[in-house]
Amino acid sequence: MPDDTAAIIENALAAPRKVKADGVEVEQHPLPDQIAAATYLNGKAATRKRGTLGVKFSKLVPPGGD
Repeated sequence: MPDDTAAIIENALAAPRKVKADGVEVEQHPLPDQIAAATYLNGKAATRKRGTLGVKFSKLVPPGGD
């Protein structure tokens, strides 16, 4: 189902927002909406990558601190 959502968003952004036939008027989606959709899709793609963690924990040991 998540893949369907991503495909729907990509298809909606590829299509024009508004079209008038005889006057040949085409309106594109607003740039902030396109940026928000791209950010969302990139975030979804990043969470699907294996081995990629949002936060990485490590233990720091100072030298000679035994």
